Amino acid sequence: MANKTQKTEQPVQDYIDAIEPAARRADIAAINEMMRDVTGWSPKMWGPSIVGFGDYHYKYESGREGDFFRIGYSSRAKNISIYIMPGYQDFDDELSRLGKHSKGKSCLYIKRLSDVDSDVLREMLVKGLALMEEKYPL
Repeated sequence: MANKTQKTEQPVQDYIDAIEPAARRADIAAINEMMRDVTGWSPKMWGPSIVGFGDYHYKYESGREGDFFRIGYSSRAKNISIYIMPGYQDFDDELSRLGKHSKGKSCLYIKRLSDVDSDVLREMLVKGLALMEEKYPL
């Protein structure tokens, strides 16, 4: 069984341009540029509302396999979700320095970019990519 969220041909800029309000759109554009700078990759849409950078193929012992992005983001109704695919279990130090946020296993939720330290966020993206490289080499 493959992942339901698949890479699409939808232009990322169209997604960003449609985000309201303007302050959220500016935050998303800044996160997009930060991820582009950190990865060196062009963003791709995954499903209708997730922007991902890079990709990898996974196969679990259960037999489930598929393709997914290495890091990404999405503008949700209540917050901005930032995805680091190895999850945030090894990020206690960075999370303690980040600023106002909440998190799930692989999702970091922020209301606005000004609520967090952008340097720490960048550090987390770099670390997340390194962890992915260990588990799923390019």
